Amino acid sequence: MKKGENTRNSLQQEKTRSSFSGKLGYVLAVAGSAVGLGNIWRFPYLAAKYGGGIFLLTYLVLMLTFGYALIVSETALGRMTKKSPVGAFAAFGNRFWFRFGGWINAVIPMLIVPYYSVIGGWVVKYLFEHIRGSASALAEDGYFTNFIANGFEAEFWFLLFSVLVTAVLFAGVKQGVERVSKVMMPLLVILAVFVAIYSMTRPGAWKGVTYFLVPNFKHFSWMTVVAAMGQMFYSLSIAMGILYTYGSYIKDDVDIEKSTKQVEVFDTAIAMLAGLMIIPAVFAFSGGDPDTLKAGPSLMFITIPKVFASMGFGTGAGIVFFLLVLLAALTSAISLAESGVSTFEDQLGISRRKSVLLMGAVILLFGSVSALGFGALDFVSLLGMSILDFFDFLTNSLMMPLAALATCILVTRVVGLKKLAQEVEKSSDFKRKKMYCFFMRYLAPICIVTILFSSIANVLGWISM
Repeated sequence: MKKGENTRNSLQQEKTRSSFSGKLGYVLAVAGSAVGLGNIWRFPYLAAKYGGGIFLLTYLVLMLTFGYALIVSETALGRMTKKSPVGAFAAFGNRFWFRFGGWINAVIPMLIVPYYSVIGGWVVKYLFEHIRGSASALAEDGYFTNFIANGFEAEFWFLLFSVLVTAVLFAGVKQGVERVSKVMMPLLVILAVFVAIYSMTRPGAWKGVTYFLVPNFKHFSWMTVVAAMGQMFYSLSIAMGILYTYGSYIKDDVDIEKSTKQVEVFDTAIAMLAGLMIIPAVFAFSGGDPDTLKAGPSLMFITIPKVFASMGFGTGAGIVFFLLVLLAALTSAISLAESGVSTFEDQLGISRRKSVLLMGAVILLFGSVSALGFGALDFVSLLGMSILDFFDFLTNSLMMPLAALATCILVTRVVGLKKLAQEVEKSSDFKRKKMYCFFMRYLAPICIVTILFSSIANVLGWISM
């Protein structure tokens, strides 16, 4: 009797579960998830810091092997179980290890989206200031640090960004997530091409194009590989529960391998456009000064406004650039939050509306703490980091490698590579099947453990990244 009730409940959930309208909606939603601040904000400064073209080459190799294998795995497991991460792992067992694997994948996006929304708020602020003609003020020394130290102002822009994200979630998967992705992603590409062309045609910018696109093995180091692997997690939305969730929304006729290839192409194109937007502009502004290239996260909010102000047309270029960044930030934040909403629906058995409200409360609580971490709470230091930087380290450097390792173990030791391949083959030939199986069985765990220990060693001061 109990088994029959479970079967009926499972069938009922499949009937009522949200879904994408088709293949295009799924691909654009996943691409929207992958194409975010990880590409527009994080990728260029890592590429600039770790050797330009050699970093790009390393990233591409890892994405086409390691990244591909994990995207296919998470998407196929989501479709196979029709569950978000916790339910997907629980479908194969109820021991502690299964619960840990499911929950760490589910919790990561819940911890990322609050501080991600804080950065999204900074983007809205900069777009607003450019629209009202304050581009020169943004280029002044100390502007950014004074802004984030102002608790009230930082909190206001964070809340505004969070409201935009929550409003899309209330609309649902088809009417909210999918519809927004279909509009934003093509617009994002158009704007990215426009800004990249503008940047590359500035005097002195071509040296930046060469630095970014032509590999120079003199710039290669082990940290290039580690940084590229870490960026791949962030950029492709791997080990965030998102691909499990979106996979659970797709039907059996969606070609997982082809969709993954399309996401790879889209993600790579945007990452390269982001590099061509920012790195040539910095070269034109600084002449390739190493200190400017290694400015890190501040590249977007301190260096780029100075670049636009020095070039003329600063207001127009700034509006287009920060509108582009805002679109990218929104699509990714929506995906992160959607994963949390799906988990609440599945695990707590509550309605989508209540799940969205609960996710909104999580964003408000942790996001407010992060937003105030440079102002009223600047006295709080965790492992020598600000609150926002600590959440980034915790999720990206520790939890995501552990989540990816849990997926590798689930696929290779529990589900089996043969069964997972059969799930992919429901809708297509699995052309990269041999490469996928080899990488999941042997190389992926080594890469993941390398990222994990390198990140810990960096925090402890044993190595410098």
